[in-house]
Amino acid sequence: MNIQNRLTAFAKLGKFMRQFAHDKYRIDPNVDGNELFYDGMRHQLKLAHEANGWFTNDNLIFAFNSWSECLTEERLNDWLSSYNFSETGSKTIAVIMAGNIPLVGFHDFLSILISGHNIIVKLASQDKHLLPYLVQYLKHVEPGFNSKIAFSDGKLERFDAVIATGSNNTARYFDYYFRDVPALIRRNRNSVAVLSGDESEDQMAGLAEDIFRYFGLGCRSVSKLFIPKNYDFDKFFNAMYSWRSVINDQKYANNYDYNKAVYLMSNYDMLENGFLMLKEDSNYASPIATVFFDYYNSRQDIKDKLKADSNKIQCFVSDGFFVNEVAFGQTQKPKLNDYADGIDTVDFLLKI
Repeated sequence: MNIQNRLTAFAKLGKFMRQFAHDKYRIDPNVDGNELFYDGMRHQLKLAHEANGWFTNDNLIFAFNSWSECLTEERLNDWLSSYNFSETGSKTIAVIMAGNIPLVGFHDFLSILISGHNIIVKLASQDKHLLPYLVQYLKHVEPGFNSKIAFSDGKLERFDAVIATGSNNTARYFDYYFRDVPALIRRNRNSVAVLSGDESEDQMAGLAEDIFRYFGLGCRSVSKLFIPKNYDFDKFFNAMYSWRSVINDQKYANNYDYNKAVYLMSNYDMLENGFLMLKEDSNYASPIATVFFDYYNSRQDIKDKLKADSNKIQCFVSDGFFVNEVAFGQTQKPKLNDYADGIDTVDFLLKI
């Protein structure tokens, strides 16, 4: 199985996933294997939501749409064109996946297989339904993957390298446990937005998407704002209003009520609009239904601070502040070469 076979298989998977990227699923008669997998995928999506209440239908649709847009032959070719692939020296890579948002570990899965390696996947308990079923489809359209993909519920064994994602605490354990093999260990990161106060309505609407998508659970979700003195909070809250229905989700509402009670009992100052709280806080990681903020004095000051704290930050959302900034509304729409923690996963895999 060469690189073109692998690429074609993932492009077929993208076409399969595109059918589930709409409010109403749309069966495409031109998709291979629908007679075997279409109804089953609908069932797995239902099971995924039942197993994890954060995996709402809207967020599952968003995840499938994002990946179906990436998994086209054109975009896969563009992504892979800068690498020199070899068909020899295939290794076995263990992956420990997070489960905070749907298919959060899919990029590692894709990178390993597209590089020609074998994979052992250890899934998070919160996201055990989607990837195994997509693997069944992938093996159907490309039988060469049958011997290259395995899942493990127990201790990981017989692997040559590892990619692991977890909290800062678990990362210390990973560092020790995987000290004898090449390892890519990911820690806690959060995303920030730097506002000038002159953002357009479209940009502020995009910021709302960056904050609320996946209930703010992803490392690419904006959890912290940096704002100038005398910032107009009315402009911010007006832009958030289109997401007011988020409070109708019971899990989100419970977190909102709990965190609001904690702030009130602790006499913390905060601003809120009935479904989102703003609290001045120096930390980057904010609780669900809360966004932290800090003031900055000058553009150079905030550039210096965020450069110093870059190992804590996944995305910088702004307009004209940073060379590597992400546009408003785009944090949850990464390109294939937008690597977690800024580390090129494919380059890591090709050098093992």
